[in-house]
Amino acid sequence: MDLFDYMRENSMEKESPLAARMRPASLDEIVGQRHILGKGTLLYRAIKADKLSSIILYGPPGSGKTTIAQVIAKTTRAEFTQINATSAGKKDMEDVVNAAKNRMGMYGRKTILFIDEIHRFNKGQQDYLLPFVEDGTVILIGATTENPYFEVNGALISRSIIFELKALEPEDIKALLVRAATDRERGLGALRVDVDEEALDFLSDISGGDARSALNALELGALSTPPGADGRIRITLDVAQDCIQKRVVRYDKTGDNHYDTISAFIKSMRGSDPDAAVYYLARMLYAGEDIKFIARRIMICAAEDVGNADPQALQVAVAAAQAVERLGMPEARIPLAQAVTYVATAPKSNAAYLAVDKAMERVQREQIKTVPPHLQDAHYKGAAKLGHGLGYKYAHDYRNHYVKQQYLPDEVVGTVFYEPTENGYEAEIRQHMDRIKAEVEG
Repeated sequence: MDLFDYMRENSMEKESPLAARMRPASLDEIVGQRHILGKGTLLYRAIKADKLSSIILYGPPGSGKTTIAQVIAKTTRAEFTQINATSAGKKDMEDVVNAAKNRMGMYGRKTILFIDEIHRFNKGQQDYLLPFVEDGTVILIGATTENPYFEVNGALISRSIIFELKALEPEDIKALLVRAATDRERGLGALRVDVDEEALDFLSDISGGDARSALNALELGALSTPPGADGRIRITLDVAQDCIQKRVVRYDKTGDNHYDTISAFIKSMRGSDPDAAVYYLARMLYAGEDIKFIARRIMICAAEDVGNADPQALQVAVAAAQAVERLGMPEARIPLAQAVTYVATAPKSNAAYLAVDKAMERVQREQIKTVPPHLQDAHYKGAAKLGHGLGYKYAHDYRNHYVKQQYLPDEVVGTVFYEPTENGYEAEIRQHMDRIKAEVEG
């Protein structure tokens, strides 16, 4: 069968985009999202039993929000109505609500209202829906790519259950691609498409968890690649690159290149070269490296290599990691770049890192007998009889909130673990400690 035969023999429905044709027809066909749709989970049970209450589906593009809504439409006995917040006005909502009231009054049949991109409704539009969601006139299914706690009316949120969808994992995307390539009814099977393994891996990785993007690329490749002498269409890595307009970065996330790149990334931040650090960041992002993994490495570098020379560095790194969790790609690249350049240009000190390792080595090497008695807990009856807490000097009662007394166990008295450097804020730490000790000793 050639391309023209394929197009002639398929109905208008089958001529719709591959991603639309391959939408699952049942819960068991849905790939990924096991944390909310695995057998036995709340949402799975509610859909199966047709006992759904109002919900909001929150997740990145291509993660399956509309798919879940359409599966619900096919399994529920309720009337299923869909509107898009980008084009629907108040009149559209009034029509839906009036029809829902009539349906419930005349036939006792519920109405499920699916609102795609619900975050685009303004406050007035969301307020209009509230009483009808509250009294059960409509069961709301809202879909949004934005954090609903920021973008959706708090009253609507309180009357709904929020389910967060995650970007699909590469193995999930790969399973969908294989299914689409071989399915003769809804997919590309009638075209006799063969997809090379490395093309599957590339599309699964580069799509960033967006099933729609990967399926669109596969369809474009199948419809634009002439069949070979055997009549079969072969999707190679080169074809896959052309179809998604990205080239392969030779970056094996389980091989040497992965470790070499992350090593160069960390060493560039440690070495105060923001240009190199951003370059390796871009290289990892382009290759589809896990953004949460990158964020963790930045936090480690901020604590290990910057430390107290600039305590703010760790705060910036942690804030970037939190932003990454909320944003996803492509926006996550921005807070990551901010954190990387901050850590790279911050004054450096590994004194805190060396201190804890030195202390850990000492703890492992020696058996410490006891905590000095005057530091032991004295907040229970009988502690004084045991000598616990006796002689302890409360630092805040003394000048500079400092008093000289023994804190280390006898076996390690005099050992210095933390030695502040002369870099950045650590220089101030060193000066402060030297001053308060000198005043006491003087």
